[in-house]
Amino acid sequence: MSDNWVVQNLQNALDTWNSKMAEVWSLLTMSPQNFRGGGIWSVIVNINGAVKGIGLALLVLFFLMGVVKTSGSLSEVKRPEHALKLFIRFAVAKGVVTYGLDLMLAIFNIVQGTLSTMMRASGVGSATKTTLPTSIVDAVEDCGFFESIPLWAVSLIGSLFITVLSFIIILTVYGRFFKLYMYTAIAPLPLSTFGGSPTQSIGISFLKGYAAVCLEGVIILIACIIFSKYAASPPVADKDVSAAVMVWKYFGELCFNMLVLVGAVRMSDRIVREMMSL
Repeated sequence: MSDNWVVQNLQNALDTWNSKMAEVWSLLTMSPQNFRGGGIWSVIVNINGAVKGIGLALLVLFFLMGVVKTSGSLSEVKRPEHALKLFIRFAVAKGVVTYGLDLMLAIFNIVQGTLSTMMRASGVGSATKTTLPTSIVDAVEDCGFFESIPLWAVSLIGSLFITVLSFIIILTVYGRFFKLYMYTAIAPLPLSTFGGSPTQSIGISFLKGYAAVCLEGVIILIACIIFSKYAASPPVADKDVSAAVMVWKYFGELCFNMLVLVGAVRMSDRIVREMMSL
């Protein structure tokens, strides 16, 4: 590690980026049950269980509303084929509410299996580390005091920008986990709408929304794979210019690449919803 303050400042910013990218990769392959030791998941499961009773009560209400709206008269309800249809709807809806947590975990596991398959197919199993080229380190260390003054400004701006991007990308991935927990916690309420034909669209939209949150991980992974392959050929440091210009050009291109990745990750929810017409 260089003793030069400018080099240390820039490398510390890159170390922050590398650590956050490594955390992003680990979070993409992690299940909600294991996130932060599983403590949050235990609370969410308890909330889901407590809300399930309310969901079953709403299920009966929505079922009765559906019977009233879809049946022309009481005699129609007494018809065996119509009564069997209503019974099947109620049984299926009750099963969805009762085993809704298992259904949602099954959807999540399917998406996680897709993530693992994509990682194996791409050959990228971890984040590519970004480091300072030796030519930039040597050029900065050869600068005198007055020549280093513009380098201080460049390093401060570059390190601040990279640090901000690092936290934006990790917050986006954390936000996906929070959305998964929120969907899971209140699942029995929207799933109870399957009890009635007029309200079942709410339950369908809920499951589509949950699937979209799960699929956000796929879009984030694709963006990270593209960046990892792109980062394998880092910007070339121009040795024919001054050290300040060399650092500025290098970090300008590097920050642009990082900004593209962060933008793609931030738009992952919008991309998925456009694909699923949500």
